[in-house]
Amino acid sequence: MEFRPYAYQQHAIEHIIANPACGLFLEMGLGKSVITLTAIDRLVYELMEVARVLVIAPLRVAQTVWTGEAEKWDHLRHLRVSRVLGTERQRKEALRAKADVYVVNRENVVWLCGYYGAAFPFDMVVIDELSSFKSSKAQRFKTLRMSRPYASRVVGLTGTPAPNSLIDLWPQLYLLDQGARLEKTAGAYRARYFSPGRTNGQIVFDYRLRGGSEQAIYARISDICISMSAEDYLDVPERIDNVVEVALDAKARASYDELVRRLVLSLPEGDIDAVNAAALSTKLLQLSNGAVYGDDARVVKIHDEKLAALSEIVEAAQGRPVLVFHWFKHDAARIKAAFPAARELKGAGDIDAWNRGEVPLLLAHPASAGHGLNLQEGGSLIVWFGLTWSLELYQQANARLHRQGQRETVVVHHLVCKGTIDEDVMAALSRKEAGQAALMDAVRARVAEYREGV
Repeated sequence: MEFRPYAYQQHAIEHIIANPACGLFLEMGLGKSVITLTAIDRLVYELMEVARVLVIAPLRVAQTVWTGEAEKWDHLRHLRVSRVLGTERQRKEALRAKADVYVVNRENVVWLCGYYGAAFPFDMVVIDELSSFKSSKAQRFKTLRMSRPYASRVVGLTGTPAPNSLIDLWPQLYLLDQGARLEKTAGAYRARYFSPGRTNGQIVFDYRLRGGSEQAIYARISDICISMSAEDYLDVPERIDNVVEVALDAKARASYDELVRRLVLSLPEGDIDAVNAAALSTKLLQLSNGAVYGDDARVVKIHDEKLAALSEIVEAAQGRPVLVFHWFKHDAARIKAAFPAARELKGAGDIDAWNRGEVPLLLAHPASAGHGLNLQEGGSLIVWFGLTWSLELYQQANARLHRQGQRETVVVHHLVCKGTIDEDVMAALSRKEAGQAALMDAVRARVAEYREGV
């Protein structure tokens, strides 16, 4: 296929070439992969500034997207791409292969950097979904940080560099410029731009931006980072968000209230207990969806209200394919039992079948369908059977259908149980503040209501 870049794509290509440390904060669907590969092609074969490129990506993206993009476009077909995946023996063989681009999944970054040590051979590193390196305490960040000086060029790609807070930005920018713009350490970054938020003695739970810090941060990184939104450059169909309220029956409501009040749910099958706020949140989300896990991993059914709501949506779709996002394994199992034609998204074959219109109901977990998958050809209806606190996963998952190439209005249905933690998750997502802090606040608020007898 002939690549005829849009003006914004050409600008992004030139930006990569001009900046050895470069961040592309491009919204989903703008073509980050083809932009980056085109820049790599020029750097390797035209400018001869680069010899070996390492691409770090989520596993599914590493398996399919980068090789697929190189094969798809006429001007990139000569690029040699080696996938550093599989067993250790297979990974070593892939590294020995003669290639221009070596693609590794992020789970193997620690292994790869340890394998080479000071002999790190890549003069250019591309981090696909840079936001997966947002924790300065994660081993993958610490390890890549040690190898960063060996690469003369680094490109960071993401649509959500700070999905929860700008506090997440420091590790990502450090991997680009080694602290030149946002301080050399996370502590110095926090001290300069943030003030402690909620505290308990010496323990700081979160940080708040100082006045003027947001603009200062953006100004500091604006020379190497560019941000683009799909709605500014592409004719993407409208997206409609719809909340489908689901009412719990009396028995399920009593079970929910008991779990919130006592942190223990007494059932004939045995007690279900939640030992802390995070565990309580998980149990409440499970119960809202219709079933909970017991201590021995058994599944205890509570209600079928969300299944009934999903059935109504499927019926109203009149044969149009529906993409359903679920969070817990028992959600998928119960949906498949209720809808025998449903199919789980597990590999490339499922993606192809969906895009050919052969799958009426596709089940996907947001964590496995969040990056790089093009599902827009198969349908335009999304149902969130179970919600997630992760704003990044939520946005990425919806962008599997609401992206360039989609021809229909995308409708996103959210099944929300009234009077439950589902409402708190939806409110957090709407505020674009989803994350651990919102989770903890929501749980505390729910428990406080019951203890006060509300």
